[in-house]
Amino acid sequence: MKSKILIVLLLAVTPFIYAQYQFSGTITNAETGEPVVSATIYLPQLEKGTLTDFNGNFSISNISEGTYKLVISSVGYSSFSREIQLPSEGVIIVIQPSAIEMEEVIVSTPFHQLQSENVMKVDRENVSELNRKGAITLADGISQMPGVESITTGIGIGKPVIRGLSSNRVLVYTQGVRLENQQYGDEHGLGISSKGIGSVEVIKGPASLLYGSDAIGGVLYLNPERYAQANTTNAEVDGSYFSNTLGYQASAMAKTSGDNLKFLARGSYAAHSDYETGDGTKVTNTRFNETDFKGGFGYQDSRYKADLRYNFNRANIGIPEEIGIQNTEKEPLLPYQEIDNHIVSLDNRLYLPNSSLDLNIGYQFNNRKEFEEEHAHEHEEEHEDHEDHEHEEEHEEHEEGHEEAHPALEMHLESLNYNLKYNLPKTGNFETILGVQGMHQTNSNFGEEILIPDAEMVDFGVFGTAHFHLENWDFQGGLRYDNRTINSESYGHEGEESFIAAVDRSFNSINGAIGAKYQYQSKFIVRLNLASGFRAPNLAELTSNGSHHGANRYEVGNANLDNEQNLQVDLSLEWRNEHFEAFANAFHNSVNDYIFLNPSGEFIEDDLVFNYTQGDATLYGGEIGFHIHPHPLDWLHLESSFETVTGKLNNGGYLPLIPANSITNTFRVEFESDQQLSNKYAFVRLKNVFDQNTVSTFETRTGGYGLLGAGLGGELEFGASSSVEINISGNNLLNKDYISHLSRLKPDGISNIGRNILVSLLWNI
Repeated sequence: MKSKILIVLLLAVTPFIYAQYQFSGTITNAETGEPVVSATIYLPQLEKGTLTDFNGNFSISNISEGTYKLVISSVGYSSFSREIQLPSEGVIIVIQPSAIEMEEVIVSTPFHQLQSENVMKVDRENVSELNRKGAITLADGISQMPGVESITTGIGIGKPVIRGLSSNRVLVYTQGVRLENQQYGDEHGLGISSKGIGSVEVIKGPASLLYGSDAIGGVLYLNPERYAQANTTNAEVDGSYFSNTLGYQASAMAKTSGDNLKFLARGSYAAHSDYETGDGTKVTNTRFNETDFKGGFGYQDSRYKADLRYNFNRANIGIPEEIGIQNTEKEPLLPYQEIDNHIVSLDNRLYLPNSSLDLNIGYQFNNRKEFEEEHAHEHEEEHEDHEDHEHEEEHEEHEEGHEEAHPALEMHLESLNYNLKYNLPKTGNFETILGVQGMHQTNSNFGEEILIPDAEMVDFGVFGTAHFHLENWDFQGGLRYDNRTINSESYGHEGEESFIAAVDRSFNSINGAIGAKYQYQSKFIVRLNLASGFRAPNLAELTSNGSHHGANRYEVGNANLDNEQNLQVDLSLEWRNEHFEAFANAFHNSVNDYIFLNPSGEFIEDDLVFNYTQGDATLYGGEIGFHIHPHPLDWLHLESSFETVTGKLNNGGYLPLIPANSITNTFRVEFESDQQLSNKYAFVRLKNVFDQNTVSTFETRTGGYGLLGAGLGGELEFGASSSVEINISGNNLLNKDYISHLSRLKPDGISNIGRNILVSLLWNI
């Protein structure tokens, strides 16, 4: 049935034939009058762009008549934005040189503007920059952004934390659809490879107006890498080596584009051994491997655009329990997870006169298997014991278990998403968007153990949002209504300890947001936003009744839980000139009926029992920082940022898993390019994490620590179309033995990763 619905929706959107025009011109330096080479010319509404040639010239074809926003960006220049009327040819645009980092168009907000034009503050980072800083995984990389951390189980499992909120309170979007991969579990990681992701955008605060339930804490928006420019073909091969885990990652990509058709394909593989702490101990079974494939097929003419994307990700991740075997193998031991995730998305856009209609459809299939020792050895043959080879036999036993293992837990999660938006014709200074979103989801069990029962969930939401622009002021607001129904089957027999009753619940919520931005010249920006959000209880919170082996606890759900409902106020201040930038962000987040796990003091099957309960909570804090790049030393950069968050229950006590306060200082230099080596850089970074003494009743305090990192790199040019990027970086260079407050291995006294050196090469063809 789902397949038929998908086919009907795909066939319903067909291209229309309109007159087509060409937009061309020249980009020059405002100070010297020289042409600007390789500047990016982009029309956000059409999602079309190109690069200037050696003479600063550009041309974009197949554009229909109308008014469009034009965005021009180039390294070393201020980003340029203005509206243009097409058809138009031979325009000359001058842009100002600047040491300030160039801006990009923000995709996660509804009107696709530059960050300086947005009413809502959004942080954006290129994944390539995160990798340069030594990120092992995507979850590790995003924790380098202010206000964003990660709850970790070793290095292979990481869950994003935005201003103290995580799990189902942070919504992850990839390929334009919400990521659904049983994310309720503490030991369920992000499940997305950084390879093939172009950039990351973070909305820090409730975004239920745009995304519905689960965006109560914010949104992590992953933009896929872009297709090649029109009539070009590109390819790249890259590899990375990680010294701490003796790990490696390899990836190959090819993409080509014509006037209308585009194609992209990328394959990646990564494998890591157990990581080593600062005192030289290998943390047993933190090893993992990951296979990833991403593909894309696009079509665009003057009135219709389609982008079909597919991502397959398979991860085999060990679940650490205690320090044991010390070796460098990369195949996970028991217990371990095997996770297959398929994501198919189709983004359709129909361009109407001065308006557009967007239809995004997504289908996901998540197959999560967990293997445990008792199940793996059910059919094993007995072997003779040899005390002299005890450790070798233990390793062989695990390997044989892999061959004959049957999953103790196997869950299939299928999700069908749709998102229909109508961008109304612009009226004066008003822009308006109306939308309908929804999801149909089923969970099915096939293993011997049941964590959550078979269930069906249906989401439906309708919203409207508008933007009003004046010379110095911008206003944005909107309203949304959502409904979520959850129906689950019963499991077991009533009266048994493991019995799970059937659930039939419906959750409704109306939410709104309003914000204002004031800009004085181009130097000072003030943003004030007020937004409400909601989160319906997830299936685990409503129905759990069993041992959660990955989390080492017995969880008991509560079928009577209510919506979480929050109200957050954000204040953002920014100041920038040619040589100095500073920002200060503050927030206050009130959450009614906050759902959390509370230990009962009882034990079942040697696991401590945790019950899901609710209580009102408050979170507050913010980020502050600056960036200095003094003239005439524009190659020198000094950056500093401080972040803090406090989370408390209103009836007393602190919330669990709240990040400790931290300050990060980075000294960075960028050298001038020569004939063979370009984009040269070097940096030194010191992150100081303070003591975390404000902890929940079942947590212990965590001591502070400092981590030193550094890196350098550059790009070797080989002709006009080939180059090799070389990057070397190191984290925890002093090999500090420390424990993060957000590490799930902390209760066992297991330290985080020690010194790690990353060496990477990327060959652009």
